[in-house]
Amino acid sequence: MKTYLVIGNPIGHSLSPLIHNYWFKKYKFVNYFYEKRKVDEEDLEKIVNAVRKNELRGVNVTVPFKQKIIPHLDGLDYTAEKTQSVNTLLKKDNRVVGFNTDSIGFYATLLKKYGYETTDNFKFFVIGAGGVTSSIIDGIGEANKIYVTNRTKFRSKELKKKFPKIEIIDWGTKPPICDIVINTTSVGLTKNENLKIDFSDYLNNKHTLFYDLIYNPKETNFLKNAKSRGNKIMNGQMMFLYQAQASFKLWTDVNPEINDEIIKILD
Repeated sequence: MKTYLVIGNPIGHSLSPLIHNYWFKKYKFVNYFYEKRKVDEEDLEKIVNAVRKNELRGVNVTVPFKQKIIPHLDGLDYTAEKTQSVNTLLKKDNRVVGFNTDSIGFYATLLKKYGYETTDNFKFFVIGAGGVTSSIIDGIGEANKIYVTNRTKFRSKELKKKFPKIEIIDWGTKPPICDIVINTTSVGLTKNENLKIDFSDYLNNKHTLFYDLIYNPKETNFLKNAKSRGNKIMNGQMMFLYQAQASFKLWTDVNPEINDEIIKILD
């Protein structure tokens, strides 16, 4: 049995096993199995060693370990190095290497919705400065302006060292009206959680897209509130699928199809 994992804490919300096990079956990878595992920070070294010993053939990494896993690895790919965020592990030439497929996943989502270069003149408001946020900023690429806010300013300042182009906004204050507002925090994974930011000035704004990286639940309070104001909304489902597609290709050299059937599985 060739075993693959997604690790995180919490991990119950993850639908990664549904997707990867579907693809393993579809592309006839016999005795390949993908499961989710809740781990603590002290378990990370053991996970990496299991990849090194071929006990695990591949691992996806989710919150809160995308940065914390890095010291245990033998190397990083270009995007993981740039963003200091890892979501995929692979043994390559006897080294356990960390890859970042979140960035390409978010870029592909923007591309599908808006097309090439359309967002170059957009203003983005990014909420959060955690492990995945650097991937989102990298995925945005060119933009008119990228504003970032986070509860703790230290993490925002660390992010600005990687991406000097961003503008840090104090928590609770807001930038001018933006074209896309992105929640990169985990607020919303629990049913009654709310981001305490006042978006009343977006009332009846049919242009702005409110985007939540969370895909399960399908509509967080962040998205429900945006919909009730008349804003466009999108959850993280397509980014999740695109990053999973890139991870699967790294592990198997097969580029799996994202079709209506796989979206139905998630729904």
